[in-house]
Amino acid sequence: MVFMSTNTVSPANTYLDLPNLSVEKVSDKASSLYDMAFEAITHDSLWLPITVIICALAFGAFFRRVTSERLHEIIDKQNISYRANQILKNIAKLSFQTGSLVFVSLAQIIIVAAFPDIDTAALIAISKLLIAWIFIRILAQIIENSFVRKTVALFAWIIAALSILNVMEQTQIALDAIGMNFGDWRLSLLTIAKFTVAIFVLLTVTRLLVNTAERNLQRATDLSPSVRVLLIKIIKVVLVSLAVLIGITTAGIDLSALAIFGGALGLGIGFGLQKVISNLFSGMLLLIDKSIKPGDVIELPGGDGAFGWVSHLGARYVSLVTRDNKEYLIPNEEFITQPVINWSYSDRKIRVKTTFGVDYNSDPHLIKKLAVEVASNVKRVVADPKPKCHLLEFGDSSLNFVLLYWVEDAENGITNTKGDIMIGLWDIFKEHGIEIPFPHRVLIDKR
Repeated sequence: MVFMSTNTVSPANTYLDLPNLSVEKVSDKASSLYDMAFEAITHDSLWLPITVIICALAFGAFFRRVTSERLHEIIDKQNISYRANQILKNIAKLSFQTGSLVFVSLAQIIIVAAFPDIDTAALIAISKLLIAWIFIRILAQIIENSFVRKTVALFAWIIAALSILNVMEQTQIALDAIGMNFGDWRLSLLTIAKFTVAIFVLLTVTRLLVNTAERNLQRATDLSPSVRVLLIKIIKVVLVSLAVLIGITTAGIDLSALAIFGGALGLGIGFGLQKVISNLFSGMLLLIDKSIKPGDVIELPGGDGAFGWVSHLGARYVSLVTRDNKEYLIPNEEFITQPVINWSYSDRKIRVKTTFGVDYNSDPHLIKKLAVEVASNVKRVVADPKPKCHLLEFGDSSLNFVLLYWVEDAENGITNTKGDIMIGLWDIFKEHGIEIPFPHRVLIDKR
């Protein structure tokens, strides 16, 4: 069985240089391929295998329709993780290929037994293609991302199909024939295809390695959060750089040929990517000097300054989550060039002030004692340093005090602690008959 002409074709005689490419050349190439395919399809010995293949595909579609829903119900009843559930459902979607493979295999056995003179090479090829597709899809389940998984499976199956049909060499010659020369270096569709496949596969492997390293580092409790993030960033940059360099080399691209693009690339980075590069290096500096770490409670200055805790340090930004669950994505550069209040930089304990006033008839010594007692009984107030209360001033209609106390979990909020303090003061003042004054006015009638 011959699927394509095996005549040796010299690449030097088949180049279609893009600068000199004409419509006539493309038309002649397409016409030649069409005649070759038409001659193969209309060959008498292919009618029976083609009929079997069409019936096999129809049976595969019927088999999937009958079994797909039932298989999903069985999988959903199993007590397994979500990831395992999705893997089994993806494998169950191969019922079309499985049904077609079974039909082709049985038909091949029957044809060989009943019609020994019939060429079954087409059926053998279809069986190999279906087997390759099934195994590739099963192996691709280790990739969690759906888009990446499907893309990798498609590329792998195309390469397997070209190899099974014995047209890999002809395909490479055809792709290499279309391109252009840059001095001694040639850029062709084959070079682009190799580079694309190599980069995609290498970046996919890199992503798996980075995710594995990140999970292992997150479990390393002896490392500080900032060190873990820094190591993850370094591993990511190194692996991605290696993947790109290996991809370029694998595609056969001469690195010296890329030197002509160096100046333009440097200029582009200098003008177009300066903010990106600045944020990247600012993030590295933040991790090295540990001025901002995951879990820190920070406040941005200004009237609209956000207050919250750092949940993530990214390559370009810091994620700041506020008490009302708003998430601010702040460029790393802002933390280098602008002042930032870090409430937990050297010590997680912060001092909170609560001011209040009482009637002038009250005993200030008793007020100070009661206020300290209230603060000491609030759950989130730490015992060391001890709460303190001071007489602040003699106001117009009240004795004004300030109560100072410390908390060490500012990420859980400050307003709620102040509220507990104020409620406690209200209750204890009411219990001791101490009045909280309100503004009043004295009118004198001189009539």
